[in-house]
Amino acid sequence: MELILFVLALGAGLRVAKVREERDRIRLLGRYLQPYQIERLMETLLDGYLRALDEKDPARREQIWGQLTMAETQLRDQVRQLAVDVEQIWPDAALVSTLPVALPRAHQLFPRATFDLRRALAIHAAGIETVVTNQAALPRREQAYMLSAEMLLMQHTCHWFCRSRTVATARMLARYKTDHSQLVQAVSPQTRQAYQKLIGR
Repeated sequence: MELILFVLALGAGLRVAKVREERDRIRLLGRYLQPYQIERLMETLLDGYLRALDEKDPARREQIWGQLTMAETQLRDQVRQLAVDVEQIWPDAALVSTLPVALPRAHQLFPRATFDLRRALAIHAAGIETVVTNQAALPRREQAYMLSAEMLLMQHTCHWFCRSRTVATARMLARYKTDHSQLVQAVSPQTRQAYQKLIGR
């Protein structure tokens, strides 16, 4: 009986510590995101891409693509500045645990099993820049598909930092019916290579 009570108390303590840590991380990242409209721009682009892809009239489709160009540029500029801003985060506070289970202070207890949020956002900013400027000369449809993956992978990283990889992946599946591995395969080769190296894959 005493062992059961101890295990229950330990579990409750770990849960409280984890919730507190998540709250602190959400507040930290939110402070850096607050000046920007990154989430709104992402929603505008994802919705716009769906409208363009569903549009049967070629002229109307091209008009929609054109209207999205400004939002793409704004997103590129804001994510690039966000990556610069987060360099101010104290290195220890920027570490993200890669352990399969969420544990409080895991990034401090197991520093080798971590990646740096600052490096991740720099990779995402470079990836979005590459796709928005269309350095690979992709057709508009393929460019939109790749930029969607770049945006969602960045969103996954932010959720991973605030919660855990498991929660981030579950949110992607629930909202976009897309697995983390699918996102990694759909981004630009430069992003994929740098990202996989960063997270140790």
